[in-house]
Amino acid sequence: MTALEIVQCGPGASVQDAGRYGFRRFGVSTAGAMDRRALALANTLAGNQPDAAALELPLAGAEFRVVGGPVLLAAHGPGTTLAVPGRLVSERSSVQVGDGDTVMIGPPREGVYSYVAVAGGILTRPVLGSRSCHRRSGIGGDVLSPGDRLPCIGGSDNAPLHFPEGMTYCGRDAIRIVPGPQAGFFEDVTWSRLLSSSYRISPRSDRMGLRLEGPALRSSTGHDIVSEGVVPGSVQVPGDGNPIVLGRDCQTTGGYPKIATVISADLDRLAQVQVGRDVRFRIVSEGDAIDAARRSAHWRSSLKSSAEPVNGASPDLLSQNLIGGITRGDDL
Repeated sequence: MTALEIVQCGPGASVQDAGRYGFRRFGVSTAGAMDRRALALANTLAGNQPDAAALELPLAGAEFRVVGGPVLLAAHGPGTTLAVPGRLVSERSSVQVGDGDTVMIGPPREGVYSYVAVAGGILTRPVLGSRSCHRRSGIGGDVLSPGDRLPCIGGSDNAPLHFPEGMTYCGRDAIRIVPGPQAGFFEDVTWSRLLSSSYRISPRSDRMGLRLEGPALRSSTGHDIVSEGVVPGSVQVPGDGNPIVLGRDCQTTGGYPKIATVISADLDRLAQVQVGRDVRFRIVSEGDAIDAARRSAHWRSSLKSSAEPVNGASPDLLSQNLIGGITRGDDL
């Protein structure tokens, strides 16, 4: 079977898909790709469904070797680069990579997470309906390291695809939130502070939660409550007043009051905010949150129709340096 063999990668590299649903009541985290939009873009270019299993690379690049046969491959993420022997491939294109070839993935210079997808998806063993790695529990396998081989279908029948100019999903608008279950624990002045201030992404952030640094938020009834269910996007406020936005690997219950919830449509964008960068929040209605979720789902479902076969005028070809030398003409 064809496989990607890891030559080198950064810490935290893992296999992720859309996540593990239906098991939070048993204490099983959802896990899944931190940026599902970038996952969907990479998968679509590889000819897959948007939520197929792919490689997630946080902060660092990676090097892979294709073994066992050719494979169609694509990479996506803010500022991510993909290079195969002899050329740099546009992030809006997939590429056929031959047996024995080396693939170089650059770090996401403008974000946090990059995704590498192969035709047919990464075929590691599914656990509870998902191939996603949840590092703290070990469910879905462990993080990746050099020497690991990731099985895939391979083959040379899959045609490379590309997206036209203008295919993007990024934005710098304020992150949208709805009031959380304990919204009433926080006075109006605290809400005003949250919505009018900038919060910086802390270096202590990870897939479990994004810790924010900024004006402290104080609960009028204290910061300890009876543990109850939490979800990715819950904004918990611990005793120090610095909010934590729970991520895809978050626990299933928590004992801090939740002032707000980041809407599902903005979790991808928030995940790509780099450490030391600031974010702002704005409140929306539940109806607005539902509409945004529907638009996001429609965007994913329409990706397949947006991808076009690569041809001689593709962005991949036009991005290359095709000049191998220069002559005056009289020395031929």
